[in-house]
Amino acid sequence: MKAAEPTLHATRPYLRIMILGFLGLFLRGGVLALFQRWGWPPTLAILPTVAMGVAVIQAGFSYSDAYAHARSHSHAHSIAAAADPAAGLSWRTLAYGLIAYALVLRLIYAGTVELMPEEAYYWNYSRHLALGYLDHPPMVAWLIRLGTALFGQNEFGVRAGALFCGAVTAIFVYRLTRNLFGEVSALAAVLLAQTLPYFFLSGLLMTPDAPLVAAWAASLYFLERALIANRYRAWWLAGICLGLGMISKYTIAVLAPVTAAFMLWDSPSRHWWRRIDPYVAALLALAIFSPVLIWNAQHGWASFAFQTSRRLAEAPQFALHKLIGSMIVLITPTGLLAVAGVLFTWPLGGGAFSTAARGRRLFCLAILVPLAVFAAFSLRHEVKLDWTGALWTAALPALGCAMIAAETRLGRLGAWARAAWRPTILTLLLIYAAGLHYLVLGLPGAAYGKHIEVVPVGWRELTAHIMETAAAQRTDSGGDVLIVGMDRYAIASELAFYGGAHAASGLNTANSHLFGGMGLMYGQWMPPKLQEHRNLLLVAWSPGELEDKAIEAQVARLGPIEDDLLVRDGVVIRHYYHRLAFDYRAVGSD
Repeated sequence: MKAAEPTLHATRPYLRIMILGFLGLFLRGGVLALFQRWGWPPTLAILPTVAMGVAVIQAGFSYSDAYAHARSHSHAHSIAAAADPAAGLSWRTLAYGLIAYALVLRLIYAGTVELMPEEAYYWNYSRHLALGYLDHPPMVAWLIRLGTALFGQNEFGVRAGALFCGAVTAIFVYRLTRNLFGEVSALAAVLLAQTLPYFFLSGLLMTPDAPLVAAWAASLYFLERALIANRYRAWWLAGICLGLGMISKYTIAVLAPVTAAFMLWDSPSRHWWRRIDPYVAALLALAIFSPVLIWNAQHGWASFAFQTSRRLAEAPQFALHKLIGSMIVLITPTGLLAVAGVLFTWPLGGGAFSTAARGRRLFCLAILVPLAVFAAFSLRHEVKLDWTGALWTAALPALGCAMIAAETRLGRLGAWARAAWRPTILTLLLIYAAGLHYLVLGLPGAAYGKHIEVVPVGWRELTAHIMETAAAQRTDSGGDVLIVGMDRYAIASELAFYGGAHAASGLNTANSHLFGGMGLMYGQWMPPKLQEHRNLLLVAWSPGELEDKAIEAQVARLGPIEDDLLVRDGVVIRHYYHRLAFDYRAVGSD
């Protein structure tokens, strides 16, 4: 083992060079794509591109030199040991650099990566503003409407709200961790909030999880101020944040039993049961949530039924293994082992009533109570990948503290996780950068994924081709053609977003709800009765979806099924199919 150490040490400079080179290369590609999207000619766009790549590599080498100098003047094994100021400074430099890289990566690629189908669907929310929707509360729609009003009907406008929510999350995670464990731990927690998969993606993609995790972090911060710091006004702010979370995604409601359990368990907090402040906070949350209640009351409680009784009525199936797998994906194996370490092997803080010990108590409940709910549900029901994502916000302060703690305070599991954080974070950033570069510019030797409903590559090209087909049909028949995506919502939503550039007043699309499929909100946006006697252009991923008996029964005549190729930059992605349907009739029409 000793003989191998010099070889390993000798290879480290080359490994650093390779990592820095790839980080610079992938970021440089995003800058090039961004400036070309802005209309810069390639000869000019290459200048900021090269500058960005050089900046990343130069910053990396500067840190490496500073780190090597700190190591040469220190006998400590921990680069963040409190007794080693030089090493601590070196660690802070690395943390700031990685945080900045993750932020710049999101900013650059937010406006160039095509929308995910979910994002395009929620963009359609923003075109039909309401107090609620079938499958989610309205916050995501309001944020998209604001972002596109400020930055235009483009990818960056749609995602601006997610970028803002990511910043809000980082601010409250920092303040929360600093209150309990100090400034260095707070910086480490922010680093995790910027780089762990769930938090990186929720700060980039505009889904309900973006405002949810921001509200979750803010709620935890104000609950800590109320319960542990004994600040009366914090209850009001906690109630407001909880209400904002409730109009983002219903999941945040689990913080209510977490708070109640803490007030029962933690003896210094029991006096709050006799105070009015927690009850005022609950009323504030309910008042902010009231638009969703009003919408549900007006629509037969459809959204609540969609999220509860519909799921409970599904055929029983065991999905605990999927839940565990989703946790590994969302916070990485290192993160999951580190959570186990701080929960079960490391008593943070001194006595039972110290600030750190009470904070640990609060965050143990904030992790374990929601996790128990999801675990119990998964024993008989299907689960989704992102369900446990926001609850890991409660783990970030302790994980940040454990990342920089001296090894003597950690169990074996926690010590291993602590040593694994640096390679884990660097690997994650490389994966993010390579993945985003692939989506925008591709990667040498890597073909585009065929399932663009999962990997968003080719929606612009598909939309342009479909719009040409629809325009030709309008010219031939002299009538309007409604484009109908025959899947759940991906085709209809993406074509509506990218087709808007080809239509002066925007583009309305429909989905398989016209033929009895699950239409989600399309059933309200495009009621079948109002589409009667229109000609349809049906678009699908397989010919079988265009041969359904329901289609034949509801139209006067069908054209032939056309087989087309989706091509991007001269590379074939996949086949898709379309078919004309004439004189649509809704079910029940005479």
